[in-house]
Amino acid sequence: MTIAVGGTPADSRSAAGRGAGVTAPSRTAAEPASRSAAPALPGPRGPVSAGLLAALRAAADPAATFAPVALSDPGDPGDPGDPWGEDLQLALYTCYELHYQGFADVDPDWEWHPWQLALRSALEQAFLAAVRAATGEPPPLARALAGLLADDTGGTGPSHHLLDHGERWQAREYVAHRSLYHLKEADPQMWVVPRLPNPAKAALVTVQYDEYGAGRPERAHAQLFAEMMADLDLDPSYGHYLDAVPAPALAVVNLMSLFGLHRSLRGALIGQFATVEITSPPGAARLAAALERLGASPAGTLFYREHVVADAVHEQLVRRTVITPLVEDDPSLGPDIAFGIAATTAVEARFGAHVVGCWRDGRSSLRTPLTALAPQAKS
Repeated sequence: MTIAVGGTPADSRSAAGRGAGVTAPSRTAAEPASRSAAPALPGPRGPVSAGLLAALRAAADPAATFAPVALSDPGDPGDPGDPWGEDLQLALYTCYELHYQGFADVDPDWEWHPWQLALRSALEQAFLAAVRAATGEPPPLARALAGLLADDTGGTGPSHHLLDHGERWQAREYVAHRSLYHLKEADPQMWVVPRLPNPAKAALVTVQYDEYGAGRPERAHAQLFAEMMADLDLDPSYGHYLDAVPAPALAVVNLMSLFGLHRSLRGALIGQFATVEITSPPGAARLAAALERLGASPAGTLFYREHVVADAVHEQLVRRTVITPLVEDDPSLGPDIAFGIAATTAVEARFGAHVVGCWRDGRSSLRTPLTALAPQAKS
C-alpha cells in the first residue's frame, strides 16, 4: 500500500528533506523562542521522520509547498512503511507532541499546519490498521472488562521480571521507557472529556482530578513520577529520553494520543482508560516492591504505591460511573470500548515482550543504553 500526502512538489533545498520528499520553508526573521519545558527535537530514524523533522526546524510558512510523502508497503522493521517500525512511530509521536508541550525552537503554529496534519493522518491510518489487524474482532464488552479484573499472577511482563529477578539497571530502563507517558500522565485522556455526555463526563473528571493531584500540584502523578526518576539517578526533564526510547514504547503513547484526538475513537479511549485503571493496582504493587528491593527510597516508590490505592478506587468509578452510563446512553459505543481494551492490551504486550526479551538476552531494551547517556547510577 502506498499512501501519499502533501501538496505541490517543490524543489529540494534540504538533504534531510530530500529523504522524505519534503522541502522545509525558509526560516523567517521572527523565530519562536525556546521554552524550558519543551524538549529538543529528536534525531531521525528513517526518511519519513527525517523529512518531518527538517520541516519542523524551520518556521511555519503557510505559503510553503511540500512534496508528497509516500509510505511504502510494510517490509522489514526498518521500512518506513512498517506501522510498528522506528521511523513511522517516531514521526507519529513527533506530530502528536505538537499538541502537548511541543519542541524547543519549533514554531507552535506547526500544530495545525495542513501538511503536518495530512502526514499525521496517513501515519494514523497505517498504525490504526495495524492495531486492528493485531487485535482482530474484540470480545463483547462484558467479557473484555471481566478479563481485565483477573490478574495473571504467573505473568511474564516487566513488573513480574523486575520483582522476581530484576536488576537496578533494568528498573532504570523501565522508568525511562515509561517517562514518555507518565510525565504527561492523564493528558491524553483529557481530550475525551468534551466528547462525553453527563454523567460519564463528570465521573471521568473525578478520576482525572486525582491524577492531577486533587488540587495539590506536588501530588500530581506526573510530579511523583519525576521524583521517582530523580531517585533512580535519571533525568526527569520532560521528553529527555525520547531519542533512547524505541518504537514499542512509542506505540503505547501514540495509541493514547490517537484515541484521544479523534471523536470517532472516543469509545476506544474509554477502553484504554479502563484498561490502565483496572489493571494498574497489581502491577503497581509489584513495581513498588521491586524498586524497594533495588534500593529506591520512599520517594522512589511513592508513584507506584499511590497507584495501588488510587487506582483500586478508580477502577470502580470507571466501570460503574463512566462505562455503564455511557453504554446505556449509546449502546453503539460498547464495541468501541472493547476495541480500546483489546488494542491497549496488544500494544502493551508488544512493549513488554520487547523489554523482557532484551533483558533476558542480557542487553539494553533502549536504543541507547543509559550508561552511554549519563553517569552510571549508584550500585
